[in-house]
Amino acid sequence: MSASVPSTEARDARIPLGALRDTLALVRRNLYAYLRVPQLLVFSTIQPVIFVLMFRYVFGGAIRLEGPVDYVDFLMPGIFVQTVTFGSTAAAVGLATDLKSGLMERFHALPMSRAAVLAGRTGADLVRNLFVVALMMVVGYLVGWRVHTDALGLIGAAGLVLAFGYALSWVFATLGLAVGDPEAAQAAAFPVLAPLVFASAAFVPLETMPGWLQAFARNQPVSLTAEAARALTVGGEAASLVLRALAWDAGILLVFGAIAVRLYRRTT
Repeated sequence: MSASVPSTEARDARIPLGALRDTLALVRRNLYAYLRVPQLLVFSTIQPVIFVLMFRYVFGGAIRLEGPVDYVDFLMPGIFVQTVTFGSTAAAVGLATDLKSGLMERFHALPMSRAAVLAGRTGADLVRNLFVVALMMVVGYLVGWRVHTDALGLIGAAGLVLAFGYALSWVFATLGLAVGDPEAAQAAAFPVLAPLVFASAAFVPLETMPGWLQAFARNQPVSLTAEAARALTVGGEAASLVLRALAWDAGILLVFGAIAVRLYRRTT
């Protein structure tokens, strides 16, 4: 009498760490892509460096801030948030590529956790964002950015930015699964990115915007994350901003995590 092959759900029930091992394996698989094609990492870091130099030396002289804070200290937390926001689109392109190439069907046939495919993709994006944000901190220091609080404030700001980038990766994971084509996924990402990044407090004070735009910009997650990271590195009341930013992250993860898992199940 032949032994039956256990289902993925049964396997994960017997081995609580099975899903974690599968996730880590896929994180490594996705990170190896940067070793095989280092241009992916190079060009993903060139763009935020260009933004730093452009806003610091081209637009910075035209932007006046009230108070003693230099524009570069105002700018860099916004650059960190902009960097992880743009970087989160890798989840859409990567999953759409795997879907179009038929790799998803191969994953489905393997005795592995289904959740690991999505968690492995977003986990790899988190590791990449960690590297890029650390690089942006070095670039920011070179152009005059300084932390006016302490090391805990800096670590807290970095953690908050990375948490937002991870949550946003699930939004674009959902987009990639829904579109199913890497070129279309990349094109579809811009209408989501543009209002979030450029209609926010990432680069300019909210008070400089028209009144009708301020209501949106003040309460959307990019602004809240940038303002919270700014308060943690420059100084000011940070607790309320941090809690509101984390509430956005939790809401995004709950909603888009569930949608992404459902779409993934339908594709396989």
